Amino acid sequence: MTGDDETFVYDEATGEWVAASAASTAASEDDAVVVRDSVGNVLADGDQVTLIKDLTVKGAGQTLKRGTLIKSIRLTGDAQEIDCRYDGIKGLVLRAEFVKKR
Repeated sequence: MTGDDETFVYDEATGEWVAASAASTAASEDDAVVVRDSVGNVLADGDQVTLIKDLTVKGAGQTLKRGTLIKSIRLTGDAQEIDCRYDGIKGLVLRAEFVKKR
């Protein structure tokens, strides 16, 4: 036995044996969800977005018009949903396909 007591695990994606410490860091990077807007820009927490079409908000009896600016979005962990706040509407969740990064 050598002085190196590192554990190796089999990575099915690459088909190779890798060190357990390297596999855990790679797995945590893969868990990060990338959210993209309607034109492919990567969205992040705190970004400002504009709507690209009129959206009827269920439960609020209100329509958000195209071009409406939404400030300070939050990512939800879903690749297509973003959480945001707008005047008079609590808990607004928008689909990323209907917004464009500003």
